[in-house]
Amino acid sequence: MPGIPPVREALRESVADVTEAQIIEALLGFIDQGEASEAEFERMALAVFAYQFANNQSYRRFAIQRGRTTLTVRNWRDIPAVPITAFKDLTLSCCAPEAAERIFMTSGTTQGLRGRSHHPTLAVWDRSMLVNFRRRFMQGTKRIRMGILFPDEAAMPNSSLARYLALAQRECGAAGSAGFVGPQGLDVVGVIAALTQAEASGEPYALLGASWSFVHLLDALTGQGRRFALPEGSRILDTGGFKGQSREMGADAFYDALSATFGVPRNLCINMYGMTELSTQFYDDGNAVCPPVKSGPHWIRSRVVDPVSGRDLAEGATGVLVHHDLAHFNCASAILTEDAGVMVEGGFKLLGRVDGADSKGCSLAVEEFLKAARG
Repeated sequence: MPGIPPVREALRESVADVTEAQIIEALLGFIDQGEASEAEFERMALAVFAYQFANNQSYRRFAIQRGRTTLTVRNWRDIPAVPITAFKDLTLSCCAPEAAERIFMTSGTTQGLRGRSHHPTLAVWDRSMLVNFRRRFMQGTKRIRMGILFPDEAAMPNSSLARYLALAQRECGAAGSAGFVGPQGLDVVGVIAALTQAEASGEPYALLGASWSFVHLLDALTGQGRRFALPEGSRILDTGGFKGQSREMGADAFYDALSATFGVPRNLCINMYGMTELSTQFYDDGNAVCPPVKSGPHWIRSRVVDPVSGRDLAEGATGVLVHHDLAHFNCASAILTEDAGVMVEGGFKLLGRVDGADSKGCSLAVEEFLKAARG
């Protein structure tokens, strides 16, 4: 397995001997290998945990408080998961914050605080995004003309989504790809011109962006009585939700509107589920049926747990999603989200934000984490 032998050898001597360069080399090789068995994932997960335990003080204190160390954790499911809101209160980083090549920040605020993920290099983040994106969204197509419905990296340098869409356009976009959100907002005239040209050309076209951008575009096109029939092979990618940005829509109404307005079947209207606190994204295989099954690549695993006990729930039971993302090597690879979900064959179904008892459980987990991490 590329890159893993030197890491494993260093681990046998001392976790402190595992360097950042070794972890990066190992992860790049692991991502590139195409697939991984449960045992291979576990070996890499334990190596990443050991690296984080040695170099991330806040996380190490929390793990010790939970009775989890490199000597006691033998299974990737036993790696303690950090509550996602802890990223707003603490610096969770193996490298010094000032040494980070990029810091991604959440868009939402809690009492003025934003979650932060520090990246000493973007090499692993970029590789994770591109390998997964090419397989799940491009589906064998090398390049496709793209319209981007989100600000660019210059406008939002701390946005992981801006980075994601910039990579998509640069590495997979065909000539004529363009962004349509700028200082003046959504360029509806530019989008209409691009869609009209795509219709006439007969070449597939892709629209990618935040869900709320699509809602604004749908409203503008409906107001003008405009609809399009994009060529076969065209596709749409949306991500995120609508709260605080535009009017809300139910999932079925949203994907019905996308299909009717752009002439793209719902099975090619793909939703990407990602977050600042991860370095890997999940996809579905279209939204012909909602909610669809979402899944990730071989370097990320998901569980559904009881938020108070942290115990896994049986397949089919609703709980809180925990993601173990090996690509998020510098911060914390195991994340307790605030998203409700259910494990099913082939992945999980995302059911929205937690509420009720699950919400209280997540709050207790955050309180416990902060108390332990601050010593």
